[in-house]
Amino acid sequence: MSHVFYVTTAYLITAVITLGLIGWTWLDGYNRRKELATLEASGIRRRSAARPKQEKPAKTGDAA
Repeated sequence: MSHVFYVTTAYLITAVITLGLIGWTWLDGYNRRKELATLEASGIRRRSAARPKQEKPAKTGDAA
């Protein structure tokens, strides 16, 4: 067994694992976006979503 075989095999295994993790992360993000869209369509909103602005009551009293 030569060093070239060992190094090439190590790089290939690393590339396969890295591409697998990238694919898994992409697929999970895709599924989460679909899940969020389903929840938002049913009326459930995210806590971080902008809330409608409420008008503040006018201040009464002297400004001077």
